[in-house]
Order: sequence, then structure tokens, then C-alpha cells
Amino acid sequence: MLSPPCELTIPMLREALYTAVVCDALDSLGYRRQSPRAALPPQTVNRLLVGRCKTTLWVDMAHEDPHPYALELQAVDGCQPDDVLIAAAGGSQRSGIWGELLTTAARNAGCAGAVVDGAIRDVAKIRQLDFPVYARGRSPYDSLHRQRVVDVDVAVEIEGVVFRPGELVFADEDGIVVVPREVEHEALRRAWAKVHAENEVRNAIQKGMKAAAAFQQYGVL
Repeated sequence: MLSPPCELTIPMLREALYTAVVCDALDSLGYRRQSPRAALPPQTVNRLLVGRCKTTLWVDMAHEDPHPYALELQAVDGCQPDDVLIAAAGGSQRSGIWGELLTTAARNAGCAGAVVDGAIRDVAKIRQLDFPVYARGRSPYDSLHRQRVVDVDVAVEIEGVVFRPGELVFADEDGIVVVPREVEHEALRRAWAKVHAENEVRNAIQKGMKAAAAFQQYGVL
């Protein structure tokens, strides 16, 4: 079994890992609820998204916003390379809280993509920017006077799963998974090892080994 390098960089994680194997690694460490059960499928570019959480907390509004867009712009301007913008909006479909202009600004700052527990808009234009966004759905409505950011860089929840600033997050067609800081090194080590063990199992099955025999020999499924 191939041991991982001493330090796994973000590009290496994008190349080797995926959400299911990261979930398996976290399961083995006793962290069994790190992936929201809500469907947040890829809405723009369908590829693995990996980076560190840049969190925003959103609320619905029923009155005129005295400071429109203030904190969401602050969050986007504060993005660092390989950040993933996390928009915790409670699944609200009241408006499209992420669009082309925020995408352009975030992408210019090096942001890798966004996870939106709500709706987005300008999907075709975001796709042209090659920017992956995972979200609950789409809406043409502007967020002005409908939804706003009330906090930035705080722990937020999506379907009871906590996303903390700076934690690693993975997103693909299977779902979203966040890796707590306290087990990051070991979770990545186990995920890396399992990916390479799975490759051995796949090769053995392709050569004719029965699935039960492969599991007995390698202990991986």
C-alpha cells in the first residue's frame, strides 16, 4: 500500500481524493456526520471542488436592507487562494444569492468555488467562468432586500453539519464533506491509503478475482 507524502497539498488532494473516500476515512475515525444529507448538486462546472472554508451566514429579509451587500462583498474581497465560499442560507430559495459578479470577484482572488445552501443565478455566465458552484437550486431573483449576510468567518451549519473557517471541504456529484481540523492529517492519510488500496482491489477483480475473495484479502470495498 502506497504511503502518502509527508504533506498533501491542495492540488494533490484534487488529483487523488473524492468525497466518498474522505467520508469513509472520517467514519473510521468516529466522525460519522460530516456530510449534509441535503442535495447540493453541481450547478455550473461538474468537477471535484477542494479547498478551505470561507464562511458566510445568511438570513431572509422582509424589509429594506440599510446596508445592501455589505458583508457578502467583505467576504468575497477577503477570499484567499484555494478558499471555498460557504454560503449557509438555511436552504432558502427566496433569491439567487450567488451570481456572476460575485463569482468574478471571488475567482480573481483565487477562490476555488462555492457551496451555497440556497439558490444561485447567472448559471450560464458562471459556467463560462469555469467556476464550480454546488447549490440547492436556482432563482432569477436578486438578493437585494430579500436575503443578506449577517456574519462572516464564523462556524455555520448546513443540515446540522458544522463548517468552520479554514477547514477542508470536498464537493463532487456524491455530495459535500467537511474535514474537522483536529483530525485532518489522519483523515487525509487514511483516505489516501484507501484510494490506493482500492486501486489494487480493482486491478485484482479485473484480472478475475471474485469480489468476496478480494475483500477478504484486502479488507477494502
